Amino acid sequence: MPETFTFYIQPWYRKSPYFEATKRAGCVSWGLYNHMLLPTLYDDPVTEYWALLSDVTMWDVSVERCVEISGADALPFTNLLTCRDLTSCEVGQCKYVLITDRDGGIVNDPVLLRIAEDRFWLALADSDALLYVKGVAALAGMDVTVIEADVSPMQVQGPRSRNVVRDLVGNEVAALRYYRCTEAEIEGIPIVVSRTGWTGEVGYELYLRDASRGEELWRLVEEAGAPYAIRAIAPSEARRIEAGIFNYGSDMRTEDTPYHVTGLERLVEDQEADFIGKDALRRIAEDGVDRKLVGIDIEGAPMNDEGALNDFWPVREPGGERIGRVTAGAWSPRLERNIGYAWVPATHLTIGTPLALDAHDGVRKATVAALPFVDPAKEIPKS
Repeated sequence: MPETFTFYIQPWYRKSPYFEATKRAGCVSWGLYNHMLLPTLYDDPVTEYWALLSDVTMWDVSVERCVEISGADALPFTNLLTCRDLTSCEVGQCKYVLITDRDGGIVNDPVLLRIAEDRFWLALADSDALLYVKGVAALAGMDVTVIEADVSPMQVQGPRSRNVVRDLVGNEVAALRYYRCTEAEIEGIPIVVSRTGWTGEVGYELYLRDASRGEELWRLVEEAGAPYAIRAIAPSEARRIEAGIFNYGSDMRTEDTPYHVTGLERLVEDQEADFIGKDALRRIAEDGVDRKLVGIDIEGAPMNDEGALNDFWPVREPGGERIGRVTAGAWSPRLERNIGYAWVPATHLTIGTPLALDAHDGVRKATVAALPFVDPAKEIPKS
């Protein structure tokens, strides 16, 4: 069993508008993410996993703090921040983007929402990217305003999530295409709804635009979801690994570029416009990389007790020297095996390459695996 520690909630840890509601829903532990409290467990991880795959779940993800970029130069400025080409991004469209630095390193990997012609939101992973964007704005000489928006996301995820959203805001919103968003209201509560999520399942995110009404929104979602067996859960590590979704800070950091992470190479898009890191990424594309983040199958007992990896296990050549580290790992109840991610040398990218992991319970065998582990064409969330 994992060790148990006391986590003291300090007054300077920011609380979600849904904080009291999550306690009533049975949350038993929290972590820190973007200087804010993130629910990390309600029940055991396997129970939460099956609820996500079978019915519908609701998550407090207010920690996805939203950087708002607005003004006459909002489009060219936001395009400057990312290696993705935003010139064809429509109002009401979302994109998974990478914010890059001048060396091509990944500063953050937010979901971008184009709210209006002159307004973008970046729903951040855990980092101080708001300060980075403000710094770029201070020197860019463009007509933009950069703030942290009063926006508090909640995720509604699972195969029955469309029923819940339909009952809350109607058929038109529930029928949103994958990676699209729209403004809406629920009993006068202003929200933005997007067809996005951190699961690889059918799902939505409800971006609350008035933090004072968090308790109301949580209650309304609970009531609408009751006929569909909705339950509050924490982000599912097993499901996001199955889907090939990465966690900024653990899987990748500023020293890593899109070319170092399996699957993110596609996000460096050809474009005429300049962006931060463009020259560096061009050189890396030509020269290649010396290491890569890959998927791994992990042998041994199910990683049920710990729920998910909570330390970076060293990766070694079988019987040899250290060559990398494991960044994520969890038991997949559906696949009935342990899966995860690891940094390995570029010489170890072939599927099936054997590895040895220095786990907490001794040495575990592992092999390089294809990503994603489940649904490579993303047919599930698009459905």
